Amino acid sequence: MNIILRRVYAHDAEPAGIRGLVDRLWPRGISKSAALWDVWLKDIAPSDNLRKWFAHDEAKWPEFKKRYFAELDAASSAVAQMLTILRQNPTVILLYAAKATEINNAVALKDYFEEKAREN
Repeated sequence: MNIILRRVYAHDAEPAGIRGLVDRLWPRGISKSAALWDVWLKDIAPSDNLRKWFAHDEAKWPEFKKRYFAELDAASSAVAQMLTILRQNPTVILLYAAKATEINNAVALKDYFEEKAREN
């Protein structure tokens, strides 16, 4: 499983792989015709309440991950869709809009699926 993280505003097509937007909201300033991704996985994104509570506050990062992982554990269809994508593609690029590159839902999502892979 090769998961790569990229900011959606980078506008590059490298590296090769299936590209999935993992935000619940459409990124500002990008038209649907200019979207450089294959699938929009908005159901795997954190809930609006969790996203607003977190607000990319570094002090909340550990608790955000804990709450987000709990949401993912309860979102069986979204997780199943992501697992299918991961199994069918050697490289998956998770795209996110956040300015914070070290603490965002894509980072947490990668951690979640890597943890699940270690458990199996």
